[in-house]
Amino acid sequence: LTDLYHRGIVRTSSHSLGQEMNITASQIRQDFSCFGEFGQQGYGYNVEELRSEIGHILGVDNDHHLIMIGVGNLGRALLNNFPFENTGFTVTINFTAQSESSVETRVSTIPVYSTDELESYIKRHAVDVVVLTIPQAVAQATANRLIDLGIRGFWNFTNVELSSSDPAVKFENIHFADSLLTLSYMISEEEL
Repeated sequence: LTDLYHRGIVRTSSHSLGQEMNITASQIRQDFSCFGEFGQQGYGYNVEELRSEIGHILGVDNDHHLIMIGVGNLGRALLNNFPFENTGFTVTINFTAQSESSVETRVSTIPVYSTDELESYIKRHAVDVVVLTIPQAVAQATANRLIDLGIRGFWNFTNVELSSSDPAVKFENIHFADSLLTLSYMISEEEL
């Protein structure tokens, strides 16, 4: 919808949206019906209004505050290339476990501090989500430490399934291997 909006398209149909997303028009209508009425039959959807409504449902207008722990290659790539601001997130600070003398002061205009300062920062600032791009060996312990500090949302790139007994804590565990294996399956199916 954002792409359509930026291309200046004012109106679209479930058929056109389905073609853009490689799913059926019926699936588009079914998914939208879960959240209410968005368009009119034969008239379609107003792109700007639909974009705003879907954005509200997804919470992109909430201005979530996010910090990142781990500013190695993956952390840097995310900071330099992912449009956090377009998805309703403001990246406020990065933390690294590197020694104080080797800590860079900024990555992509975002300040970097030692994890020694993590507790004091979280006590002074609202943090909604933590992005973890740290080694697997310390992932769950780091998550537990953050949960104890009140963090309830994790975007986890450690390739380890993190969990908590607290149902209020939410994890989005990203597994690169699963994604690559899915691709392998899809291209293998084509070869049969």
